[in-house]
Amino acid sequence: MMRTGNPVLQTTTFTRAGTAAIGERMTIAGTVNKTFVLLGLLIFTSAWVWSKAMAQEPVGAYLMIGVFGGLILALATVFKPTWAPITAPAYAALEGLFIGGISAIFEAQYPGIVMQAVSLTFGTLFCLLVAYRSGMIKATENFKLGVAAATGGIFVVYMVTMVLGFFGVAVPFIHSAGPIGILFSLFVVVIAALNLVLDFDFIEQGAERGAPRYMEWVGAFGLMVTLVWLYIEILRLLSKMRERR
Repeated sequence: MMRTGNPVLQTTTFTRAGTAAIGERMTIAGTVNKTFVLLGLLIFTSAWVWSKAMAQEPVGAYLMIGVFGGLILALATVFKPTWAPITAPAYAALEGLFIGGISAIFEAQYPGIVMQAVSLTFGTLFCLLVAYRSGMIKATENFKLGVAAATGGIFVVYMVTMVLGFFGVAVPFIHSAGPIGILFSLFVVVIAALNLVLDFDFIEQGAERGAPRYMEWVGAFGLMVTLVWLYIEILRLLSKMRERR
């Protein structure tokens, strides 16, 4: 059984997809190519919103469109993976609006933080990919179970924090710049990074099972979801560390 903390790449995703005829099957190379397409779309729209923000134009609307539009498309892809060739690129473009807006906000408060976060995100991706391909990190069942459980726990904490926020109740420590808050953010960054390993393993196994070619878009989409999460968490961690100075 395959486990992953990524909500896009669930245990039954490839099982439901079945197998395809030779020549129409998912490949790792195809998934990598589609990941670059999605990344290019995200960078393009992010840069566009960033330029608006640097020109002192309001970008709040773009940020909200990115958040809610991306969420809708993410849910659509989860429930209808066959739509991924359309929803995945659209998600990347919309998520770029959010990334560009939130990055501009952090950059205004902490100059230079965005470049640091981008470098750490892609550096983490590269290092974990090398570690996974070399066999230094193996996605065993216990490893998958532990990362999935930790990811679920983080999701619960964030949901509780959001719900309590509606009633004016703030969860102490974890979102502050104190030692506990920094340690919490560091823990979340580590778990987000380890989800990349699960994504690599899931995509590899999907290719081995002969999943249909459209699943390349689903795999690429799953990687994008994890990368966006990792980038945001690194931004949060760096901002807390800046506040401590």
